[in-house]
Amino acid sequence: MVLKVFFPSCCSSADSGILIGRWISEQSSAVVLAVVHFPFIPVQVKQYLGELQRLTKVTVSVLGSWSNSKQEKEEGLSEFLEDLGTIFSHEPWIQISKEGDSKFWSCSTLQKQSKNPKEEEIILVYYDQRKVMLSHLHPPLDTADGRAEDASKLSAIFNTVARSRVLFMTDRYDEGPIKLTHWQSDGVEASIIVELLKQASVPACMLLAFLLSLVSGICRSRVLKFWPLSFLWSKLSTCEQLGHRLQHLQVISSNRKAQTQTQLMRKANIFVSLLIDVALGILLMSWLYRKNRIGHLADTLIPVADHVAEELQDLLQWLMGAPAGLKMNRALDQVLGRFFLYHIHLWISYIHLMSPFIEMILWYVGLSACLGLTVALCILSDIIALLTFHIYCFYVYGARLYCLKIYGLSSLWRLFRGKKWNVLRQRVDSCSYDLDQLFIGTLLFTILLFLLPTTALYYLVFTLLRLLVVIVQGLIHLLVDLIDSLPLYSLILRLCRSYRLAAGVKFRVLEQQDGKPLRLLMQINPLSYSAVVQTYRLPTYSCYPKDSWASLCKKLFLGELIYPWKHKGEKQD
Repeated sequence: MVLKVFFPSCCSSADSGILIGRWISEQSSAVVLAVVHFPFIPVQVKQYLGELQRLTKVTVSVLGSWSNSKQEKEEGLSEFLEDLGTIFSHEPWIQISKEGDSKFWSCSTLQKQSKNPKEEEIILVYYDQRKVMLSHLHPPLDTADGRAEDASKLSAIFNTVARSRVLFMTDRYDEGPIKLTHWQSDGVEASIIVELLKQASVPACMLLAFLLSLVSGICRSRVLKFWPLSFLWSKLSTCEQLGHRLQHLQVISSNRKAQTQTQLMRKANIFVSLLIDVALGILLMSWLYRKNRIGHLADTLIPVADHVAEELQDLLQWLMGAPAGLKMNRALDQVLGRFFLYHIHLWISYIHLMSPFIEMILWYVGLSACLGLTVALCILSDIIALLTFHIYCFYVYGARLYCLKIYGLSSLWRLFRGKKWNVLRQRVDSCSYDLDQLFIGTLLFTILLFLLPTTALYYLVFTLLRLLVVIVQGLIHLLVDLIDSLPLYSLILRLCRSYRLAAGVKFRVLEQQDGKPLRLLMQINPLSYSAVVQTYRLPTYSCYPKDSWASLCKKLFLGELIYPWKHKGEKQD
């Protein structure tokens, strides 16, 4: 049988005394937490261990004795340390001694109550107490039985050290009856500022939670559920982003304590993401208002809109002729071209009518950057959608006309084959038609077939234009979702303190000699960056379809996607 003793590396130079820790009988493992120095009174040690068990809910007991050979020769503590096994009566009693300046230690077990004591092979494992206490052991991504069992064994070690935080946070200058050696923080004095900040954050969070409850109550009121406001709220990505950030603020300002490490990391990731978002937004706002860039942007916007309208007019004039040498249906070509030219004329008139107010609108839009860079990007996406509304109308008209002809041709093609679509059973059934029906169907099929190339050409051109706008909006929303969902705090923690996100451990052999216990060093394996993102990725809403770009392009060309930047009422978890 192999006995594993996890010994803290900070106690390797401690004075002689007794080992206190937790015995895990299922794994035949002993986790040493601290060394109690001589002199001490056994009754006081038992009282201290009882108080520690009440606070930490960990079965802490005296595991054995620790002997430093230099001190043993000076004070002669060997006999006293051996007799401690009868006072505390732990089975097995572990005896660890350091042999002077030698790098090899002796470790043995004593079983006084056993009639047939068995010789056990002992493995001495060193661990960094601070890193293990601050680490959070993540379950393996591969859910194999063997790996899951190993992870459960390691989690018992990590949980024992983490739950014994009260033991490690004692003040180093405290003159108590019991002297301990373990990893210690900077003491209670160094955490006074942190405690003051915690106390000051409570009323601030309560005030913020009250204000957010008022805002969320207004948002849930019946006034916003009427048609114009509900339509704008569902279609504008700025409203969706503001609602998303409102949920984040409610999570941060909640006075409920995080129950698990995952909830704590989620709150920290939301806070850091919100902080960086607001900082980037303030930088963008300062850049916009410096050197009158808002005015230059407003002066540039009108000429750009006129240039785009002129290019569209030239494109329509080209389509109304003989585009690429194709012979179109002249009557339908002229009707469609004049119809779209009239829309462009209306759009140019609308832009020039709004030109005196554009600078003021941009000035107020720039102020919204103080709410965060993501809000400014969503406003930019909505502005692009409004400025290209005529292209969107062209796409909708072309898509409806194209789909109408496709559906008509498919229905008439079934008529030639003696088939029809059964609406009740949702299938194609056989049907017999008379001569008049076949004649009228032939005429309609011929008309639609010869008009299809003209309609398809207009639809193809406007679909490509709409696809260009959708790609620009998609890139903007990808950046917004990246800022919203990226766990920045976890990534910074992985970069600076990788041991905090533990994916497992690895053991390195320090020394090995016949007759001596095997000495290993336990090192923490951190999570990979991809696993950090996969584990702590924040939920976000979807401003664009969850489909792939190939599926999006397919729906665009088939006329099945009228609102390509968002699915109505759909959110992404």
